[in-house]
Amino acid sequence: MGRIRTKLIKKLSKKLVEQHPDSFGKDFEKNKAALNEMQLFSEKPLRNKVAGYMINVVGKRK
Repeated sequence: MGRIRTKLIKKLSKKLVEQHPDSFGKDFEKNKAALNEMQLFSEKPLRNKVAGYMINVVGKRK
């Protein structure tokens, strides 16, 4: 079994990928850096969880 993500993580990830499709990809470090530049999250664990889940969202879109 995998880890369970909260609705907040899933909604934020999907919304950000829809708004900025070119900024995010299948690389965790790239996603983390893009989120860091946007300065949307003050909490590091939340940013990392969103960046990680974006890999799944981007993978399903392509």
